[in-house]
Amino acid sequence: MSDTPHVLVIIVTWNKKSYVIDLLESLDRISFPKTNLDIVVVDNASSDGTAEAIAGQFADVRVICNKENLGGTGGFNTGLSWAFNSEEGKYDYLWLLDNDVLVHQEALTELVTVLETNPDIGLAGSTMMQLDYPWRINEMGAFVDKDNGGLVLNRHMQEVPGWREQRLADLLEKHVDLSRLLCDCQPTMDVDYVAAASLLIRAPLAKQTGLWMDFFIHYDDVEWCLRISEMGQRVVVSARSLIWHVSAAAKVPSWVLYYDNRNVLYLLNAHSVRKSVDATSRFVLKKSLYYCLLGKIDLANLHLRALTDYRQGIMGKKEISLDGVSLPIEQFSVLMSNHDIKAILIPWTVNLQASGIQGSIAKALKQRDDLTVLYLAPPPGIAPDRQVQLPGVDIVKANRNIISRYIQYYRLLNKFDVVLQSDYQIIIPLSWLAAEIVFINNETYNRRPRPKIADVLKHIRAMLKLWF
Repeated sequence: MSDTPHVLVIIVTWNKKSYVIDLLESLDRISFPKTNLDIVVVDNASSDGTAEAIAGQFADVRVICNKENLGGTGGFNTGLSWAFNSEEGKYDYLWLLDNDVLVHQEALTELVTVLETNPDIGLAGSTMMQLDYPWRINEMGAFVDKDNGGLVLNRHMQEVPGWREQRLADLLEKHVDLSRLLCDCQPTMDVDYVAAASLLIRAPLAKQTGLWMDFFIHYDDVEWCLRISEMGQRVVVSARSLIWHVSAAAKVPSWVLYYDNRNVLYLLNAHSVRKSVDATSRFVLKKSLYYCLLGKIDLANLHLRALTDYRQGIMGKKEISLDGVSLPIEQFSVLMSNHDIKAILIPWTVNLQASGIQGSIAKALKQRDDLTVLYLAPPPGIAPDRQVQLPGVDIVKANRNIISRYIQYYRLLNKFDVVLQSDYQIIIPLSWLAAEIVFINNETYNRRPRPKIADVLKHIRAMLKLWF
């Protein structure tokens, strides 16, 4: 690049002060000339002192403060509007970044090189690695499954050979070209979309395309990329531009389910055929029944609300309240000290060590003579064999045959005060065995009552009204 182009970085943040500070520090270390780089942070009315912290540490960073949380959509639209109203021709490229990423020192340089040397490419994105597992790819661009309304992440969860032993700090600075480390990997690849976690677009093209659809969060960057592709521009991902992003693998779907299910319908309607919308709508209804059978009635109703609002043309932010209250996993010992809970069933799907509750249960077993814990071990050859993670517990192995296994579950009915369920691998029948179900993940636990037949029948009636 003989004449270095000018780039505007747009970052959107909300109550993630430490993350955005880390990102800005990593931007200080990139190889791209700082004289050709401006940074704008759009703060969505954070209450954690984000704007003040940025102003105190990064004098050259412009902070635009929204009066309320406008979501990722509103935040990026604020930044894009600021860019569109800037002096004509001031910026050659706009670089959109999530607030919870760290960027490789060559990340921007490689993206700019792709666009400078390929005039038919409209935008380019970075390969997204997982921040919590730095050796693992989260996505190398993605594709839209227009038949089922889903996203197919390219090379999702693939490990980079030899990276497990390396520190993230070293990976951020060493020369990286995944096309030389992965089989059948080209330096760039055409995809349907690249996430706005790291997306570089030609500034004139961004202005021509216009602002994001009012989704609030999720699928907004996907729709934008599809719109750009339909304008005849190529969308590519680079194997030489890397970022590390907080992984979604340990995040449990909750209120975001509303936006996921509503917005994908708007996306399909804008860029696909009617049959895709109809098929996806029915899939949304099936998922609602799944959550209802688990005992998460509020999440089941979110799916119905998402479909109803789509059909009514409702977009933007939605006020959402959930029935289930999630508590920090560090407080799980409070549950174990409750003497009204005398019998607990733990299936093999609950990873006691990863969630951090093993110690609380083991301690309670030592201190309480009135506490009984039954560990349901995995069936032979069906589930991964996980060693029993608690000393001194009663163990029952689940039957291999599914019919026999369901009979086994039935025989455990009403023998426990609490059944634990993993939020990552749920066994629906277990939600019906005890008066209380406790859903466990690596960050929180959630207490819910057993589902009721009357609630399920009521939900099915509501589903059928939307099905036909």
